[in-house]
Amino acid sequence: MKNIVFFKDKNNFGKLIILIGILLAMPLLVLPFYPSESKYFFSFFIPSFLSILLGMVLVITLKKERNDLQWLKLLKNSHITVLFTWMYGFVAGAIPFVISRQLPFSKALFEAVSGWTTTGLSVMDVESTPAIFLFHRSFMQFCGGLGFVLVMVMFLQGKQAMNLFSAEGHPDKLMPNLKKTARITSSMFVALLIVGTFSYIVFGMPFFDSLLHAMSALSTGGFSTKADSIGAYNSLGIEVVTIVLMIIGTTNFAVLLLLMRRKFKQLIKISEVRFMFLILAVFTTLVSVLLFYKVYLNLGESFRVAIFNVVSALSTTGFSTVTYNNWPPVGVGLLIILMLIGGGIGSTAGGIKLTRVYIVLRAAHENLIKRISPSRRVSAPFYYRAQGKTSLDHEIVDDTRGFVTFYLVIYVIGTLLLTLSSNSSLVDSMFEFASAFGTVGLSIGVTTSDMNTSTLGILIFGMILGRLEMFIVFIGLYSGVSLAIEKAKKLLSLK
Repeated sequence: MKNIVFFKDKNNFGKLIILIGILLAMPLLVLPFYPSESKYFFSFFIPSFLSILLGMVLVITLKKERNDLQWLKLLKNSHITVLFTWMYGFVAGAIPFVISRQLPFSKALFEAVSGWTTTGLSVMDVESTPAIFLFHRSFMQFCGGLGFVLVMVMFLQGKQAMNLFSAEGHPDKLMPNLKKTARITSSMFVALLIVGTFSYIVFGMPFFDSLLHAMSALSTGGFSTKADSIGAYNSLGIEVVTIVLMIIGTTNFAVLLLLMRRKFKQLIKISEVRFMFLILAVFTTLVSVLLFYKVYLNLGESFRVAIFNVVSALSTTGFSTVTYNNWPPVGVGLLIILMLIGGGIGSTAGGIKLTRVYIVLRAAHENLIKRISPSRRVSAPFYYRAQGKTSLDHEIVDDTRGFVTFYLVIYVIGTLLLTLSSNSSLVDSMFEFASAFGTVGLSIGVTTSDMNTSTLGILIFGMILGRLEMFIVFIGLYSGVSLAIEKAKKLLSLK
């Protein structure tokens, strides 16, 4: 088929730019339903058209083997391609806000980064924001949760697709064929989007709001059409639907596939799933008791608020039903811990990830048992993944400890920098940076429409590192700098 041949070329960066251009055009589908917003047509058409044009130029240009184009070959490194694509997506996603004068560039960039990274922190007054931009925000979250590469893999062929898929942070192939993996993942989420939207409508939410909230919940994004988020609806039914969608969104894609195939016996063995529900049970109980004694008089109301906000924090979604200004400090601290833990590995969620925390705790437990047991004791620890029983060997433990240590170091540095830049208290900065770094979106008040540029920059950097899991960013930057230096040395030696 001639229309597929275009995607057989080895240049992936240009194709990803084209994909971003197509995604930027999607909000235009809203205009027939909101004709009064037709004035914003060019706000989306211009960046969409230019992105598609730029992508085509890159595809054609990178086919050539001329010496003056050698620097463009840097983009053929998988990590660099993924990093540059996401950076481009952030800027391109901000342009519609700027052209329409909804936001200045710095805040538009913040909103776009928050969207694509599925964070949900916002500097916009959503109550007065046009519908087309509300759709743009939620659609960015829905696509950002899946990832640019996963969407594009449906059209790619060859080994380059797997390299990009891995470089974007997807740990597993759900099917033997990578293209089938992308298609089945996308199909699952589209089906769940339809079910989620319909469920919201059943409980009284308008169709447009239902669609956007379903997008944000499944992507664990948290953008809402209401200033008070889900709390604005004051509906138990809507909260239950949101809780279910948030748990689905924070669950490993591979686990969801087992669920859809009704392999329940295999499902209940998975260590990450058991660990997630254990954490939810423990923290919901603790927060309920705290709210009962410190904030609310009604135990039922305390439980209702606790379970929603605990799920929102652990799933890194960021929807809320209340503000946290009157919460006891211990309650805020529990939410910080949940945001740091995060959701399932291989899901749309952020944070350290449940599996990594589980491995670290299991390794600590094994180390403790080793110290108090006879020296002849032999241990062969293992855990269950969706793919089956997996040995908990030294390499896995060392890699996990390294990631967790690095994550916490960045979290501490980011928190201290945010304290300095925003003049907020240490606890507030801990909460806000945990939210940004974990791509959560809950806010304790540090993120405002009038925050200074340095605070904006720190939160943006935290969101990017959190979505791309740090090492992708650093490896991409290191690879880019190394290759650039190598090329420069060759050019100098030729001269």
